Amino acid sequence: MDEVRITLPDGSEKAFPKGATVGEIINSTGIAKAAIGAKVNGKLADFWYEVDSDAALEPVKEGSEDGLALIRHTAAHVMAEAVQSLFPEARVTIGPVIENGFYYDFDFPRGFTPEDLEKIEEKMKEIVGRKKPLVRKKVSREEAIRIFTDEGENYKVEIINDLPEADQITIYDQETWHDLCRGPHAPSTGDVKAFKLLTSAGAYWRGSEKNPMLQRIYGTAFWDRKELKAYLDRLEEAKKRDHRKLGKELDLFSIQDETGAGLVLWHPKGSRVRRVIEDFWRKEHERAGYDLLYTPHIAKIDLWKTSGHVDFYKENMYPRMEMENTEYQLKPMNCPFHIMIYKTGVRSYRDLPLRWAEIGTVYRYERSGVLHGLLRVRGFSQDDAHIFCRPDQMESEVIGVLDLTMLFLKTFGFDDYEIYLSTRPEKFVGEVDGWDRATEALHDALDARGLPYEVDEGGGAFYGPKIDLKIKDVLGRAWQCSTVQVDFNLPERFGMAYVGEDNARHRPIMIHRAIFGSMERFFGVLIEHYGGAFPLWLSPVQVRIATIGDEQSGYAEELYQTLKEKGIRTETDIRNEKLGLKVREAQLEKIPYLLVVGRNEMETRTVAPRKLGGANMPSATIDEFLAQIAGELDPGAWREAGSRS
Repeated sequence: MDEVRITLPDGSEKAFPKGATVGEIINSTGIAKAAIGAKVNGKLADFWYEVDSDAALEPVKEGSEDGLALIRHTAAHVMAEAVQSLFPEARVTIGPVIENGFYYDFDFPRGFTPEDLEKIEEKMKEIVGRKKPLVRKKVSREEAIRIFTDEGENYKVEIINDLPEADQITIYDQETWHDLCRGPHAPSTGDVKAFKLLTSAGAYWRGSEKNPMLQRIYGTAFWDRKELKAYLDRLEEAKKRDHRKLGKELDLFSIQDETGAGLVLWHPKGSRVRRVIEDFWRKEHERAGYDLLYTPHIAKIDLWKTSGHVDFYKENMYPRMEMENTEYQLKPMNCPFHIMIYKTGVRSYRDLPLRWAEIGTVYRYERSGVLHGLLRVRGFSQDDAHIFCRPDQMESEVIGVLDLTMLFLKTFGFDDYEIYLSTRPEKFVGEVDGWDRATEALHDALDARGLPYEVDEGGGAFYGPKIDLKIKDVLGRAWQCSTVQVDFNLPERFGMAYVGEDNARHRPIMIHRAIFGSMERFFGVLIEHYGGAFPLWLSPVQVRIATIGDEQSGYAEELYQTLKEKGIRTETDIRNEKLGLKVREAQLEKIPYLLVVGRNEMETRTVAPRKLGGANMPSATIDEFLAQIAGELDPGAWREAGSRS
C-alpha cells in the first residue's frame, strides 16, 4: 500500500495510507480536539481533503482566523440553501469568502428586500440548528453536468464546462441540498455560530455588463455573538463616516448624473481642503529635492502606443479623438510626459537623480458597477512623481521616498499601516539580474528604516518590483494609497539613456511613486478617518464668529477681518437667531472653534471660544486665542505634538 509521511506540529512524523483525509489523520493522532480543519503545507484544508503526498499538517482550531474562513464559506452555503428553500425559482451561481464575510449571487427576477433577508436569516438559523454535516464527494464531469442540468442550474453547468479537463469535480452535500464547490468548509452547519446578513445588491454574472444581472446577498459570520456585535457596531460607525454622506452634509463635493458618473465636482469647502493639502504637498516636495511639472491632458495616440498603453490598457482608456487628421488620447497616466521631458536633452550620470513630481489629472474608463464616491472615479488627480536614477542610486532614492511618505502619513494622522514588497512575477520584462538588484534595493531600503513588511512573492508588476503601503484608518480599515515601483519597461520602450562616467550610453532606472494615490481617493479616506471633523489646519472653516445680539455685528466684522488677515479661514453668523441654534449648526458643520461674542465680550474686547464637541474655553483676547491654537494651525507642529484622529 502506498503511504505518505505526515509531519505533525511537534516535529514527529507518522505514516498514513496515501489519500487519507485530514479528518482521519487528526482523529487518529488526537493532535487537536478543537480542530475545525487544518493547514496542509500551509494551505487551508477541511476534514475531507485527501493527502496524497508527504506533507506538514497543522490543525486549525476553533476561534482562529483561519477557522473563520471555513465557517464563513459554510455560512455562504447555508444562506444559499435557505434562499432556495424560501424561493425555489432562485438559481445559484457563486458564493465566495471575502474580507470580513461572504456573499452569494443568485439569478432571481427581483432584488431581495430587507424583509426577505430577515426570512432568509430565520431559515439559516433553522439549518444551523440541525447541525447538518457537510460531506464532500468526487463526481465525474459528465455526472456533474447531468446533476445540475436536471436541476436547471445552468450557471453551474457553465462553470463546469469552463474548468480545465484535469480538474477534479467535487460537490458538497448538506443532507438534501448540495453545491458545486472546491471547499474548504467547516465540518457541519452547526459550526456557524454567529452570523448576520447585511445587504443585497445587483451584480453582473462574472463581472461583465454583457451578462445577466444577478442578485447578490452579503453576509458575515464570527465565532460568537460578542465578536459579531463588535463588527456590526463598526459598520454602523462606518455608515456615519461614509464620505458620500458627509460630503453632501458638509457641502464638500458632488458627483452628478448631468456632468457624468465618476466625475467629481469640488465645492468651495472641499476645494479649500484640497488647496491646503496641495500647498503642503508642494512645499514638502520642493524641500525634498523635487522639481514640479505640469503636463497636458491629451497626447497623440503614438505616445500611448510607444508606452504600451494602447496594447495593455486599452479597456481602461477613453475613445480616441481626431483633430486635423491626427488621433489624440486622454491620458490615463502621467509617466510618458515625464519621460518626454527627460528626452529633451542629453543627460549625464552627474545629472542623476532627477526627481520630478506633478499633481496630474488622468482619465480612466471605470465600469459603472465599480464606481464608488471619491474612492473609485473616472477622472482624478494623482500625486505622481518619477525619479530617474542610476542603478547604484536606487536604494538611497527609495529610502528618500519612504521617509517622505512616512512624514506625509503622520502629518495627516496615519501611523498604522501594512507594507508589502512584491517580487518578480512569472511574466516580466528586463533581465533577472536587474530584477534581483532592484528587489534587493527595495529590501534594503525597508530594512534601513526598520519598517516591518510582508513579501508578496511573484506579486510585482511585469515591469518591476514594488512596495505597496496600506494605511489603516481610525476604524482599522486598510486603504491602498502609497506605492513605490521600479520600472525597467518604459526606459527601454522610449530609448532613454544617460552618458556614464565611461562616456558610454546607459539605461536609467525609473521609479514611479505616489503617496496619496489620488487626491480624490485620499480626500475620501480623510473624510471617513476623521468623520468630517478635520484637524484645525485642514478644516475648510477653522473659526466661526457667532453673535448673541444684533449690537455685536460690528465687533464680529472687526474680528472677522483680523482673523482673515492672519490667514484663518473664518465665517460669521450674525443672524437674528438664538445662540443655541447657532451652536448646534456649528457642531453639525464640524467647525473646530466657535467664537461667541456678546455684550460683555464686545466691551472687554474678548471672545468666548467653544471647541467642537462642546468644551468651553476661558474668555480671551483674539491674540491670546490665536496663541492658544497656534500649534493646531501648523501641520508640522501638530504632527510633532502627536496627531490624533
